[in-house]
Amino acid sequence: MRVIQRGQRRGITVVARDRGPGIADIERAMKDGFSTSRGLGLGLPGSKRLMDEFELVSEVGKGTEITMTKWER
Repeated sequence: MRVIQRGQRRGITVVARDRGPGIADIERAMKDGFSTSRGLGLGLPGSKRLMDEFELVSEVGKGTEITMTKWER
């Protein structure tokens, strides 16, 4: 997590990465209710709704990286 500034805008960027199995179907994983475990399936889509910028990159067998930014109002 880090504080960032672009011109007059300030915000925080969070980068979460793992070396897990990756996400085979990102489109499906971004839908409310989808879970590969017993969770509610709200983590990824909920995070995207809360943030102003959201980028997810995943490669099966190598892992996933999510970069999210929230700008100060």
